[in-house]
Amino acid sequence: MAKKKAAAKSAKMVYYFGKTKTEGKGVSKAILGGKGLNLAGMTNIGLPVPPGFTITTEVCDLYYKGGEKLPKAMQEEVAKNIATLEKELKKKLGDDKNPLLVSVRSGAAVSMPGMMNTILNLGLTDASVVGLANATNNERFAYDAYRRLINMFGDVVMGMDHHDFEEAFSKIKLKYGAALDTDVPAQGMIELCEAYKAVYKKATGEDFPQDPLKQLELSIEAVFKSWNTSRAVRYREVENIRGLLGTAVNVQSMVYGNMGDDSGTGVAFTRNPSNGENKFYGEFLINAQGEDVVAGIRTPQPVSEMSKWNRAVYKQLIEIKDTLETHYKDVQDIEFTIERGELFMLQTRNGKRTGAAAVKIACDMVKEGLIDEKTALERIPANDLTQLLLPSFDAAGKASATVLTRGLPASPGAAVGALAFSAEEAVERTHAGEKVLLVRKETSPEDIDGMHSAAGILTSTGGMTSHAAVVARGWGRCCVAGAGEIEIDAKAKKIKVGGKTYGPKDILSLDGSTGEVMLGSVSTSEPKLSGDFSKVMKWADEYRTLGIRTNADTPADSQRARDFGAEGIGLCRTEHMFFEDERIGLMREMILAEDEATRRNALGKLLPFQRKDFVGIFTAMKGLPVTVRLLDPPLHEFLPHDKKAQAEIAKEIGVSADKVRSRVAQLHESNPMLGHRGCRLSVTYPEILEMQVTAIVEATIECKKKRIDAQPEIMIPLVGTAAELKLLRGMAEATIEKVKADAKFTGELPILIGTMIEIPRAALTADEVAEHAEFFSFGTNDLTQMTFGFSRDDINTFLPDYLHRELLPIDPFQSLDTSGVGQLVEMGVTKGRSTSKKLKVGICGEHGGDPASIDFCHRVGLDYVSCSPFRVPIARLAAAQAAIRNGGKKKKK
Repeated sequence: MAKKKAAAKSAKMVYYFGKTKTEGKGVSKAILGGKGLNLAGMTNIGLPVPPGFTITTEVCDLYYKGGEKLPKAMQEEVAKNIATLEKELKKKLGDDKNPLLVSVRSGAAVSMPGMMNTILNLGLTDASVVGLANATNNERFAYDAYRRLINMFGDVVMGMDHHDFEEAFSKIKLKYGAALDTDVPAQGMIELCEAYKAVYKKATGEDFPQDPLKQLELSIEAVFKSWNTSRAVRYREVENIRGLLGTAVNVQSMVYGNMGDDSGTGVAFTRNPSNGENKFYGEFLINAQGEDVVAGIRTPQPVSEMSKWNRAVYKQLIEIKDTLETHYKDVQDIEFTIERGELFMLQTRNGKRTGAAAVKIACDMVKEGLIDEKTALERIPANDLTQLLLPSFDAAGKASATVLTRGLPASPGAAVGALAFSAEEAVERTHAGEKVLLVRKETSPEDIDGMHSAAGILTSTGGMTSHAAVVARGWGRCCVAGAGEIEIDAKAKKIKVGGKTYGPKDILSLDGSTGEVMLGSVSTSEPKLSGDFSKVMKWADEYRTLGIRTNADTPADSQRARDFGAEGIGLCRTEHMFFEDERIGLMREMILAEDEATRRNALGKLLPFQRKDFVGIFTAMKGLPVTVRLLDPPLHEFLPHDKKAQAEIAKEIGVSADKVRSRVAQLHESNPMLGHRGCRLSVTYPEILEMQVTAIVEATIECKKKRIDAQPEIMIPLVGTAAELKLLRGMAEATIEKVKADAKFTGELPILIGTMIEIPRAALTADEVAEHAEFFSFGTNDLTQMTFGFSRDDINTFLPDYLHRELLPIDPFQSLDTSGVGQLVEMGVTKGRSTSKKLKVGICGEHGGDPASIDFCHRVGLDYVSCSPFRVPIARLAAAQAAIRNGGKKKKK
């Protein structure tokens, strides 16, 4: 009976943190959320944290499962915790003498800056505002807090238009001749509260609620509702945040940064999140509340200036900064408030940082003894390394550029684009293939899609810790914030700076490292990688067991990949070599040939070009393997489909236009991706295979004569049966022997022959296919396409709906579907090696550069992954992280 009762009892819904007691020890971040867990953590280590309580993420889950209704048990627990809070602070919610005010904030297990709702100053009413004025002896402050609550409550809880409140404020400022919000006197604030209440009633049809507990209930519900707003859902999609229960809600007693010139608020990072420098980095505002800094409404002062304002508080903040870094062993993003000279900590969380900062911080913390190499490797998001490899503006280009203005260097990078004035416009124009800069007075969470689409972000207000800056840094997006000389007219789609006007067709360049806004398109240069980058790569190579190859088709790409640490080429697409001017004509001549002799004649003219390409690639990759895929795409891709172009080809080749049209019609296929391509071309036209294998072997012999260690591997694509591979391998081997004999080459020429596993049947019968293969390379792009029955070219017509409804966790062409397509890969590896224990197995689809897919490849025992040159460092780090995550140890030297 006792067991049944225990099972029936509901889980604890609310956890208190304060000086009298701090609950939740051992409760996970998944339940308390990041903010709730860290508020309790800071309280436990003795930092000055205003007391409060956390409503768990499980309650958010129950709220949605219960038809968007707050559980009664939660409301009872909230009431008890409010009583505890009142007792600790000796204040009462709604009291007309000494009122308790609270903030209501979100706090998911994964940080989502600015995406969910916040309500401040909750508990103020017509009666308690008088009590607050008397208790603080500051009437202006009390009514400033009240107007903020009415505004926030209207915006967040009731869904009102913020503009209506702004209009009312403008009238009050005009009446009192106030340039800034802070210039409005106490009487003006009292009048403003009355005006705000009138705006509220007009919009909602109700009076502003005078019951603090009702305010609290509605605000908690509003935070839960914000979990599923379009901006929050979109942010989770972009960041690939999945599987969370919902958001926690943190109810915390208010401290006031807007009580006068001895009060203030700020946001800071324990180290610079842009470049990783070990310097306190942040901003603060005097006589303001926290939202003023984060929202970018006012441009704040650097936190380094705080010592001039209040040296004692600044010294205390520096000490707390060091305490937090030592405790959490990571860079912390903190929010703080100073109330009448007393410092309070409102939040700490692991700070979002750029890729360059992540690398520097990880290396510095190892040097400082805070973390070890293994932790440092795990700490750097592998995908963020892309940011280190992107071009920056070159010195010559910048020297001749016209600098229109300077803002704050909020997120590094070089961005060039035309001006877009809304998130919707940025998305639309980016989808149309245009590079745009999103230009806003300040960004808000509603701009999330536009920020993600744009090449760069430019704001006229806000600081280094504003919403725009924090989100841009998290995504590696270039951002210049607080460029105050720019006047932005979003409705007219124009900006004015330096007396000149610029619109949607004008191109600007943003330097996120210096804050410069330049006219036109400034030239860029390749990045110079730091010593810290090399150090991280060295550590990664000491842990990873997966080999890292590249997908490259030119000597330049091959060399670039090798410079980035590639250990060979896993995919050399030979079809790319046929599209150049001089070659495409010969390719078309071959396709239009009516007999084998004419085809062989055209292929004979192509052979020297192929050989030259291979010599260049083998030379660049000397000593490393190069997997050459034989011709894969259908032949119709090499012929034009419009009549004018067909007539021009006919004239060039010396055949009739009718013949060209007839051949195009003959090659037409209803579904070319499942048609006459890959190994099927070699079955029909064996002379194509013979020419390509001849070029590979001749190039290898030429390299050997020059003492260049060429290591080619021939990959036969799109095999579905063992019989296909047996036949084509035989042809390839016969061609190799013929070329050796013709060249009178008697030395060793070990050329491996294998296949690309990209058809489900090949994976299912991998034990049979392996009888004729020395290696497998999984072409997961096509394998995904054929397994799902999705067209790679058409998936975007429905993919957004599938992601939004969580029918798919992620785009399966972006990250490998491990449960479905992954089963085929694992089966292919297991069955293939059951036949041939020494079978070399890799992956060469786009998934070869995706960290989550690389983790899977490590777990199923692949020998290597192959990716584009710029993703090689990402793959090296991701492979090390996969090894560490799965219990791997540092290799012995």
